Amino acid sequence: MSEQIVQIITDLLKGKIGNEFICFVISLLPILELRGGLLAASPAFLNVPLGKALIVCIVGNLLPIPFVLLLIEKILELMEKWSFTRGFALWLRNKAEKHKQKIAQYGFWGLVLFVGIPLPGTGAWTGSLVAALLHMDFKKAFGAIVIGVLLAAVIMTVISYGIIGTLFG
Repeated sequence: MSEQIVQIITDLLKGKIGNEFICFVISLLPILELRGGLLAASPAFLNVPLGKALIVCIVGNLLPIPFVLLLIEKILELMEKWSFTRGFALWLRNKAEKHKQKIAQYGFWGLVLFVGIPLPGTGAWTGSLVAALLHMDFKKAFGAIVIGVLLAAVIMTVISYGIIGTLFG
């Protein structure tokens, strides 16, 4: 599923903006995040050099996180007041609730692993949502998310530039 979304976005933007900026934009987006950005940067898609891709995708993935940590609870409360956004706000809360126990149980390192292990439904956005709803200390939560994003970068580099790079290089 992510590969198809990355393909659609790269097809829409390729030739209109630089390849590095496409990777940056994809890394900003919830769901795709760094994983999608590095996949887009890989030899299978845009063939962005690894060093540039890592910097662009890490910065793109981390840029929205302080805002999510600081503002998401207020945004959800506001969304729950309006009937046309209430369903989405409740869906987000339920998504966070599903992961809340795992992260609460292991604290800092639970959040690191949740963000860092690239599985569907995990990542910096969801980790930030859960951390905010758990009222984790901002510095502690942001630090865990940074480490998690760096871990995800290592894993996705091996997948995107190692495995996929070998197939398409």
